[in-house]
Amino acid sequence: MGEESAMEQLHRYPVIFNPKARSQKGGRVLRFLMNHANRFALYATNHAGEAKHLAARFAAAGEPVVIAAGGDGTLNEVVNGLIGSKTLLGVLPAGTMNVFAREMGIPCDSLERSFEIIERGFVQDVDLFAANGSPFVQMAGVGFDAMVIEETTWESKKMLGPLAYLLAAVRVLGEQPPVMEVICADGRREQGVAVLAGNGALYGGPFKFFRKASNHDSKLDVLIYKEAGYRLVLDSLRGLAMGGIDLMESTSYLQTEAFSVRVDREVPLQVDGEWVGRYSEVKFAETPNQLRVLAPEEPYVNGFSDTMKSLLHWPRRAIAEPHVARTP
Repeated sequence: MGEESAMEQLHRYPVIFNPKARSQKGGRVLRFLMNHANRFALYATNHAGEAKHLAARFAAAGEPVVIAAGGDGTLNEVVNGLIGSKTLLGVLPAGTMNVFAREMGIPCDSLERSFEIIERGFVQDVDLFAANGSPFVQMAGVGFDAMVIEETTWESKKMLGPLAYLLAAVRVLGEQPPVMEVICADGRREQGVAVLAGNGALYGGPFKFFRKASNHDSKLDVLIYKEAGYRLVLDSLRGLAMGGIDLMESTSYLQTEAFSVRVDREVPLQVDGEWVGRYSEVKFAETPNQLRVLAPEEPYVNGFSDTMKSLLHWPRRAIAEPHVARTP
């Protein structure tokens, strides 16, 4: 009787996940969730925006923790739903890049270790910024990288994984670049052809684009590209190899609490890797809320093999996904 009573009192974490994720990682996370079914209440999303609404519903009900099991897209939606609440965010990385999880030191190669971090209960507060009112926790881009995301179809991502973005980038590289002006809150001005804003240091996976960034300093780190085309890509690679993209003459790097980007035409905007829309002006500012994240006290550093597996979409063998009934 006592054991049954303890079982009834065992709290189940609400877990929001996308059942349409790529088969390899989607199958892995679903098997993990089913193996720990006594700890989770599973909520599978059917369409874009549903993860946000589910997270907001749980937060309004006073749920202490909501877990996002997926990639940066699912995570961004859950974060949007939790804004302004006291509910803690738990992360089970199951996407292609898992940039925010890497930033927070959450292991991307072991769902077991990620869940142990959630169970341990250590909380880190993270700044939240917004671009034209769209909140983001990790990074945002105006121009080139958002164009690549805009050009990358869901079907190509499913078939090719990260290589789909590379193919889209090749198509975008030949286009005439826009003219942008970056205007900081303190009056500083810079011109360029593409802009990246980092709340954290990482971009595109394990790559440290914003070497001075901290996600609890109330500042964004801004990388402004002066050159378009293949120079943009080559200087990014050279900069990463040398320890800083801002070391290249074709880029500028600054830190600011708020800034705006004015463009000579409408260009795409992305936040946390998700396409938002097209704008001729984008305003960046900190939101009045912080995000509370269950994260390790000492960051876990993913090994080189884990990084390469993520980027190269290993393993190649298709894995059948178990059927999970959606909770109403």
